[in-house]
Amino acid sequence: MDGRADNKGTKGNKGGRPSKADELKLIERLTPMEDEALEQLRKGVKSGDFRFLSLYMSYMYGKPKESVKLEGSINIPISKWSEDE
Repeated sequence: MDGRADNKGTKGNKGGRPSKADELKLIERLTPMEDEALEQLRKGVKSGDFRFLSLYMSYMYGKPKESVKLEGSINIPISKWSEDE
């Protein structure tokens, strides 16, 4: 036995996405800084700093799809079924 029998769990969304109300409060707090943030982004892009360019391109055009190259082989035996057997 692994000891989980007495685990009552937790209520609420402890580790998940914040509630919409919390998200709206954060947006309200950050809105006055919007002009300054955009100005700093503009300065960073003009300076040629890759981090600012990457951030700008990600928001303007979206991130490119990531691809993963998988190599290897899988051997699966195939049985032939027939009515003669």
